Amino acid sequence: MTRSISVAAVCLLALATAHVASAQAPPQGLPVTVAPPLFKSVTTWDEYSGRFEAVEQVDVRPRVGGFIDKVNFKDGSLVNAGDLLFTLDKRPFEIAVESAKAEIARQEAQVQFAVADVERAEPLAASKVMSEQVFEQRKATLSQAQAQLAAAKASLRSAELNLEWTDVRAPISGRISDKKVDPGNVVAGGGADATLLSRIVSTDPIHFVFDVSESDYLRYARLSLSGERQSSRDIANPVKVKLADETEFAHPGRMDFVDNALNERAATMRGRAVFENKNSLLSPGMFARLALFGGEVESFLIPDFAIVSDQARKIVFTVNDENTVVATPVTLGPIVDGLRVIKSGLKKTDRIIIEGLANPAVRPGAKVVPTDGTIQTAKK
Repeated sequence: MTRSISVAAVCLLALATAHVASAQAPPQGLPVTVAPPLFKSVTTWDEYSGRFEAVEQVDVRPRVGGFIDKVNFKDGSLVNAGDLLFTLDKRPFEIAVESAKAEIARQEAQVQFAVADVERAEPLAASKVMSEQVFEQRKATLSQAQAQLAAAKASLRSAELNLEWTDVRAPISGRISDKKVDPGNVVAGGGADATLLSRIVSTDPIHFVFDVSESDYLRYARLSLSGERQSSRDIANPVKVKLADETEFAHPGRMDFVDNALNERAATMRGRAVFENKNSLLSPGMFARLALFGGEVESFLIPDFAIVSDQARKIVFTVNDENTVVATPVTLGPIVDGLRVIKSGLKKTDRIIIEGLANPAVRPGAKVVPTDGTIQTAKK
């Protein structure tokens, strides 16, 4: 009886010891899914901030001075080149035209008299009845009368042009601002101090102006030299723009200008793109975000959810050969086909944790049991 109890006690002790040992044994590892980064050629787009500018902008000023008689447009309306905008009092200019015509008539009479005088003097000069000096004086009088007639005709053209300029017309098509001068006011014209009447800006197409850093400019220049991407000075590289209330770059355009020197203070190069604006949605002065075609490059792509923020750094969790989690810093690029472009920090052989990150125990130094997975682009 005693022997039986002792055997039972030994068995119980052995079971308890095994249970404690099993509880104290280290776990085999945390289950995670890993995959190598996707490596493929992607179209890169570099983003810049800038603002829209009118292709053409004109300050409307009169070419002649006078009283404003009438305003012929609605403030803020669209106008076409040649539309009548302001009318000045024409009466003084009409009088000037009539006076110039009268002067022409007087000079024509002088010319006719001088011609007849020379014709009468020719036979007298030939027969020596009239001295050569007197004959030459009559011919000089004719030449002087003809010159005065030409001057009178020029004065008439000038007077007619001034009369025409009393109708102030739109020099370009676009949207006009409000009138700066009301009817009845006197305006100055014809010079740098001419009165500002209004302002017109063109609407379609429209420019977008932005600045590129010196490092980006050098990168584009080297890509052009290597033949990987043509310079925007040589071809109209594609661009697209995103407005302040938009999440996608929905407005396509093209490059049409790169400046000839960097800004000495900011060390930036000014670029300009052009966009169609038939619906007048885009307005001069509006700020937006532009994406510029940066060329085709071989890049690593991973899911955005595989990226972890570590203060100012961005990291991904990779698994080494000992199945230990390692924090790998990376430099992020744009989203392409639903995946995040990684500019630097990864290798083709890296095993990135793409599932299991929700477990707080998955952290650098933790042992894991990896299962192979794959990274795929978003289906279109």
